[in-house]
Amino acid sequence: MSEESRGVPVWRKYSLSIQEAAQFYGIGEKRLRQIAVDHRGADFILEIGSHIRIKRNQFERFLDETTVV
Repeated sequence: MSEESRGVPVWRKYSLSIQEAAQFYGIGEKRLRQIAVDHRGADFILEIGSHIRIKRNQFERFLDETTVV
């Protein structure tokens, strides 16, 4: 099943789940969860109940400015 037939493509989504972000950015899920904990309240973190979402555009800006992930 292609990405388009399942809904909105990942590169068009406003926010990504940890799993989607890990696959899209090539960063491990465990590391992404640690980044979310370390940067709690950052503009790229969206908490929906107990779920963490990564705001794609803001996270890309964060990645552009950081040298170590």
